Amino acid sequence: MSTDISIAQKAKMLRIAQVAQKFDIEEEYLEPYGHYKAKISLEFMDTLKDRPNGKLVLITAINPTPAGEGKTTTSVGLGDALNRIGKKTITCLREPSMGPVFGMKGGAAGGGYSQVVPMDEINLHFTGDISAVAMANNLLAALIDNHVFHGNELGIDVRRIVWKRVIDMNDRSLREITVGLGGPGNGFPRQDGFDIAVASEVMAIFCLATSLQDLRDRLGRIVVAYTRDLKPILAKDLKAHGAMAALLKDAIKPNMVQTLENNPAFIHGGPFANIATGTNSVIATQSALKLADYVVTEAGFGADLGAEKFIDIVCRKSGLRPDCAVIVATIRALKYHGGVDLQDLGKEDLAALEKGMANLERHVNNIRNHYGLPCIVAVNHFTLDTDAEIKMLKDKMAAQGAPVVICHHWAEGGKGAEDLARAVVQMVETTPANFKFVYEENETLWNKMNAVATKLYGAKEIMADSRVRAQIRKLEDDGYGSYPICVAKTQYSFSTDPALRGAPSGHSVTLREVRLAAGAEFVVMVCGDVMTMPGLPRIPSSASMDVDSEGRIIGMF
Repeated sequence: MSTDISIAQKAKMLRIAQVAQKFDIEEEYLEPYGHYKAKISLEFMDTLKDRPNGKLVLITAINPTPAGEGKTTTSVGLGDALNRIGKKTITCLREPSMGPVFGMKGGAAGGGYSQVVPMDEINLHFTGDISAVAMANNLLAALIDNHVFHGNELGIDVRRIVWKRVIDMNDRSLREITVGLGGPGNGFPRQDGFDIAVASEVMAIFCLATSLQDLRDRLGRIVVAYTRDLKPILAKDLKAHGAMAALLKDAIKPNMVQTLENNPAFIHGGPFANIATGTNSVIATQSALKLADYVVTEAGFGADLGAEKFIDIVCRKSGLRPDCAVIVATIRALKYHGGVDLQDLGKEDLAALEKGMANLERHVNNIRNHYGLPCIVAVNHFTLDTDAEIKMLKDKMAAQGAPVVICHHWAEGGKGAEDLARAVVQMVETTPANFKFVYEENETLWNKMNAVATKLYGAKEIMADSRVRAQIRKLEDDGYGSYPICVAKTQYSFSTDPALRGAPSGHSVTLREVRLAAGAEFVVMVCGDVMTMPGLPRIPSSASMDVDSEGRIIGMF
């Protein structure tokens, strides 16, 4: 059986300059990283400002399951299919974090015959953007402790340093650490910790910035600590933002690669959707819209997380507006949401499918009624899906006003998604979006969180202890109440309990922690037991990876 990496390694790739020429990007504007990937210069981006925008298609999904849904695979397959039917299309994706690559989720380059290549390089170091983000983050962390060590002129209260270090790896032992041990020469001992690099506020800023100057300015507004009288200390107070921007000046340029069918794809930025914004960079998406008839962009995890943040944070801040949404699902995953054990998903079970469709129905309702977008359900087809199951799914969704398209892009590439491409074009051309946010900017932070929880998650209430409520009031008193919220919670459920499948209702959402991201201009609401530094599973994916005698990576997906 062919694996994703064996398919990718057999790909007949074009030189990246040839791919760029399809969209009239001249070679002088490319900064190649080898033969098959390149960055596009910001100077070229500036030449596009007066061009009209193409159509934007948002790819999202049901809540993820161990059965897999194939959201990135669908994004790539749809992009190839739109190109096949004559619509110049660019696919915009996030960069994979090496934590999940070596952990359990796998890569983020698609699968089967709907992939972006070179897959192995994309899933590992790629062009070094995430490393640059981590370096900028950790430079700021070092400058904070250095300032305290050399006299602490700003009066930083070491008990109130809120800036964490990061690493692009799942390493649970770094969640809570003590730094500064070993005597006076090593600084002042204090409790600290690491987040995964893609949860860093620097990554969020990187993806929301619209220019190098905007990036630098946002970095300067990061709140890193407080004084004893609770005055915020900013990165620019430490004169850190210029050097941080210097580390990111090349990373901010969008990356171009290609699909297996030699169509262009922009892969740029990589925030997690369960703990961060979950979308690729604004610069990449805005540029693609100037170059293409259609742009396919993906928001991480389910529509309750990635899509909501794309709407309420990214669109609010950037002016981007999707023309329609595609919700990715599989019949296997819906049966899992209906209570079927993983090993039994290959058996026909109409009762479980009907029960599990409650998850899909809520996502459809959220997208159509709370985001105001027309939507299509794209079903990744598996050979064990039965005609009766497919009919039930189509009939159920017809009642919801959401057309269902069965897709075969994993096995057939763009050809297997042509029906989806035609459905998307028809929807965009005939059904205008009635775009709206889930909450208004002038609502309180508490009411914004309550709106997301009750409208989208089906919760009856949100809860928080007096400490968290005081934090929220302080943020509003300090002038941050107009910011959108970024909910950090489990991706596996509408609730904060990952074991609750389907569409749980009437539950309570507990706010455990509140974090200010002043440079990114949002407030993080940490709910339940979600971790901003994941751990590795008992048998991580890295256990099957190796390099053969010719230097080819094997055992990767």
